[in-house]
Amino acid sequence: MHRPVALITGATSGLGRIAALDLAGRGYRIGVVARSRVRADALVSELEAALGDAPVDVFHADLSLISHAHRVGEEIAAHYPRVDVLINNAGLHAFSQRATAEGFAEMTAVNYLGPFALTHALTGRLLASAPARIVNVASEASRQAKTITPTEDLRRVDPYTRRESMALYGRTKLMTIMWTQELARHLDPAKVTVNCCDPGFNATGLGRDLPGSGILQRALNTLRIGDPRKGAGIIVRLATDPAFAHTSGGYFSVRDARPLECPEPGRDPRVQKRLWDETTTLLSARTAD
Repeated sequence: MHRPVALITGATSGLGRIAALDLAGRGYRIGVVARSRVRADALVSELEAALGDAPVDVFHADLSLISHAHRVGEEIAAHYPRVDVLINNAGLHAFSQRATAEGFAEMTAVNYLGPFALTHALTGRLLASAPARIVNVASEASRQAKTITPTEDLRRVDPYTRRESMALYGRTKLMTIMWTQELARHLDPAKVTVNCCDPGFNATGLGRDLPGSGILQRALNTLRIGDPRKGAGIIVRLATDPAFAHTSGGYFSVRDARPLECPEPGRDPRVQKRLWDETTTLLSARTAD
C-alpha cells in the first residue's frame, strides 16, 4: 500500500523531531534532510524503536549552503516518485555574525535562502504529486523586523551584537512569511498549497549559540514551559488536517491555528514580489556556478 511521503528539514531535534515521530505514526514515509549523520542515525533508531517498521530515508546536506540545498532537492526529486508534504523547519538564531562559504549571513542562509532553494528544486515533484502541501516554519519574532530592503538585507554580513540579533532573526522569519505568500501566488492551490506558522515559544535547541542555553532548556523543560509538542502540533496540522487542504498563502498561530497577518513592513504584495525577484536572481547566479 502506498505510504504518503513527508520530507522534513531540521528533524533531528526539537519541533522537527516531534513532527517526524507524529507523521510516521500517521503512516507517512519520512524523508529527513540532515547535516549531522550521527543525529540522523539517532532519529532513525528512535523511529524504528517507537514504530517498528516505520520507513525513513536520510538525505545529507548543509542547508546553510544554497548549492547543497539545490543539490539535495534534485536528489530527493529523483529518489521519490511523489512527495506529499514538504516541511521547511530547520532554523537558526545566531547571536553573532557568521558568513557561509558562499558569502551569505548564516542565519539568512539557514532560515530563508536554503529553504527557498530546496523548495524551488522540489516544486516540479510536488506539482506532479498533487495534491501536495508545503509548510514553512516562521515566527512571531518577525514583528521585531522594522524594515525590509531585499537587495541589501539578503546580502548583509556586517557584524551585530547579541541584542541586535533578535531583529535580524525576526527579519529572516519575516522573509519566510513574505516568500510563503508570494509562492502561493505562483502555485495552483488545487495542486500544491503553501502555508506558514508561528510555532510559539519552544524550549528547543534553536538558540544553542547562547551561553548557558543547555541549562536554560533543561530548566524550562522541568517547568513545562515552552513545550515543543504544541509547536510541532501546528506544523503537523497544516501538513495533514483536511481543513487546510484548500488553504494557501496563510500564516497561522500555534494558538488554535488562528490566522495571522504578515507583519509590516513585509505585508505589501509588491514588496513580497521584490523579495522573490531578488532571491531568484541570487539563486540563479549561485546554482549556475
